[in-house]
Amino acid sequence: MLRTIVVGLGVQGPKRIAAASADVVATVDTLRPADFRDLRDVSLDLYDAALLCVPDAPKLELLKHLVANGKHALVEKPLAASDMELCALEDSARKTGSIVYTAYNHRFEPHFVRMRDLVASGSLGRIYRARMFYGNGTARLVRESLWRDAGAGVLPDLASHLLDTAEYWFGRNLATFKVASARCFENRSADHVVVQADGDISIELEMTLLSWRNHFVAEIYGERGQATISSLCKWGPSVFTVYDRVLPSGRPPENSITVTMPDPTWELEYRHFCNLCTSGATIDLSKDRWIGEQIRALSAEVVRQTAQ
Repeated sequence: MLRTIVVGLGVQGPKRIAAASADVVATVDTLRPADFRDLRDVSLDLYDAALLCVPDAPKLELLKHLVANGKHALVEKPLAASDMELCALEDSARKTGSIVYTAYNHRFEPHFVRMRDLVASGSLGRIYRARMFYGNGTARLVRESLWRDAGAGVLPDLASHLLDTAEYWFGRNLATFKVASARCFENRSADHVVVQADGDISIELEMTLLSWRNHFVAEIYGERGQATISSLCKWGPSVFTVYDRVLPSGRPPENSITVTMPDPTWELEYRHFCNLCTSGATIDLSKDRWIGEQIRALSAEVVRQTAQ
């Protein structure tokens, strides 16, 4: 058992509590009913790990407190900090044996794992192009939030998921992403953004808060075929389809797998985090640094474009 506390009881906190279940020994929230108001008030003897479900601003200071005291931490994405700050956190965690894990729960979607394995198998041949669309209908909720409708808007929230997915499927040797389009249709900050990377693999990532329904689509095109994902488990059914290319042309044979199930990612990710904490794994924030570099550059361009 990993004695766990949950810090932040907004949207994500209750999901983390459900996933950690009996491991949860206390909750912390500055505004909502909880066992403690401040993480620093929680006795260090009470817990082994913390699940940080808080806004971006306080994340780093809370992580410093946890790491300094040898505690493990799962922190909701993105981990927004400079390279210098992340390197310092990494060094401290290695000295105390702490694991800091940034949560990207979509990696545990069954079809995301299938797509990773398909790409790695080489069955699609050389990968030419990938496109991902991530849309939800939360523009009004974001606009009414005390802190979310600011800066680069939808980009840091949804692009972090899409960048992590691109890294999960294709590795980190990708071209630099650039902003193709950034619009403020209903919000003060950008509520629809498209970014692109034109390297050996051409990648397009589209994200919006204006979708009529919550939806995710991924399409990968290769020399021997195509693979697609339609929807996530939480918005299911989720469908994974592989099309074998027919040369010189013709309708390709296809193989589809449909999954209809409650979202399994929260529990699977929590188990993964527990395994990291108990297996003697070494902290590695290199992916966070890579995503951070991309997000900072893209955010600055989104803000510049939407301010015009």
